[in-house]
Amino acid sequence: MAAFHPAFEDLPPEIGVFPLAGALLLPQGRLPLNVFEPRYLAMALDSLGAGRAFGMIQPQPGAPAGETGPALFRTGCLGRLSSFSEAEDGRLLITLTGVCRFQVAEELPMRRGYRRVRADYAPFRGDLDLSERPSALDRAGLLGALRPFFKVRGIEANWDAIEQTSDAMLVLTLAMVCPFDTREKQALLEAGTPEERAALLVALLEMGAQAGPQSDPPPGGRLS
Repeated sequence: MAAFHPAFEDLPPEIGVFPLAGALLLPQGRLPLNVFEPRYLAMALDSLGAGRAFGMIQPQPGAPAGETGPALFRTGCLGRLSSFSEAEDGRLLITLTGVCRFQVAEELPMRRGYRRVRADYAPFRGDLDLSERPSALDRAGLLGALRPFFKVRGIEANWDAIEQTSDAMLVLTLAMVCPFDTREKQALLEAGTPEERAALLVALLEMGAQAGPQSDPPPGGRLS
């Protein structure tokens, strides 16, 4: 078992959440965040004393806002604050490591300006199983869809590094970093199995390549 990997019964039932469109965290993935808003600085600091955990979740486009802010998708991902540093201007540069997806059972009263939810992890208990499984990925098909997608989006890639990345980590990383829209990111998050996520990823890459350069590439325009 990986270091700091919790048992199901140790997952926090009440968590702060960081609503951020286009930011996808998946179990075992690593998401860098530049935290500067006071409410999210408060949430990050509070999490350091409470298991180092909070949730990433996307606002739901087109849905009416509520008293606490934009409507949220029902499914998010719990992350563990696995590294952080403080900039001279007070920002926190942190990395969240994905632990387990959750469904929002209910929204709780805000604390220090940030939103909180009661999380139901039961539908995603399998996210905590880190045992290796045989890969069914059509790697050639994935790379065949990836190359034209990167070309039309102007994204440079370290293909040698991509070739050396395991199937599971390649799907996870591409799902998180590719410039898909909010609903597409949410669909990747909610995919039931790794095989379903991989198939959806290939379909999104193929559609994105046909649609042309509509989204900005990752910062720096490079995937390594």
